[in-house]
Amino acid sequence: MKEVPHPGSGPAAQDCADDVPTPVELPKGARALRTVLSTAVILCVATALVHVILVFLQVAPANTVSKRYSPVINSWVYPFFEQNWRLFAPDPDAVNRQILVRTAGGTGKSAHVSSWFDLTAVDNSAVERDPFPSHTAQNLLRRSWTSYVETHGGDDRAHTERAVMMQKYLSNIAADRVAAHNGGTFDFIQLRVVTRPIAAPGTPVGSRPPAPTENRLLPWWKVTPHGN
Repeated sequence: MKEVPHPGSGPAAQDCADDVPTPVELPKGARALRTVLSTAVILCVATALVHVILVFLQVAPANTVSKRYSPVINSWVYPFFEQNWRLFAPDPDAVNRQILVRTAGGTGKSAHVSSWFDLTAVDNSAVERDPFPSHTAQNLLRRSWTSYVETHGGDDRAHTERAVMMQKYLSNIAADRVAAHNGGTFDFIQLRVVTRPIAAPGTPVGSRPPAPTENRLLPWWKVTPHGN
């Protein structure tokens, strides 16, 4: 019996197998770049995952995990990633607050105390004159004061690490703004917060503002020297 060659066998099939291209090895620099990019992507994904977990634990009802790791959660979330429901249930202020600051610097006969500088007026002016006001002008000072009150109450004493952080946060905002607008050299600042009820609808513009319901004077705070 004569053997019939099988299709695909023989010299022709062997030639096709020899024509298969071999994998091209990437240059050393390209391999290093690919490794760096892969590492960066893994780090970004891991950071995003950790961020989501910590924010979730912060907004979730109190549980064993959130209580145990509360210092870690708070140090990551506050003050930049704080979450609340104001976007869905707005709670506008029922009062007007005027936050003023003055500075002190020098020692002995060279010591001097500045006049009061109205931080709120600067923010209001920035909002009124800008069709697209920034979040900083609208909320930074106001929210820092609200957080300060929430952590300190009425005695201006920091009893927790977060209270200390919010006090430094508020003092740094005030010191930076005074330095940006007035300049000069100072080592201490003091805040005064005047709270007034919102005027009734229909009140003529320019009329005398309502009497303050609170005139709160905070203690002097040491800050990083400015103007040196």
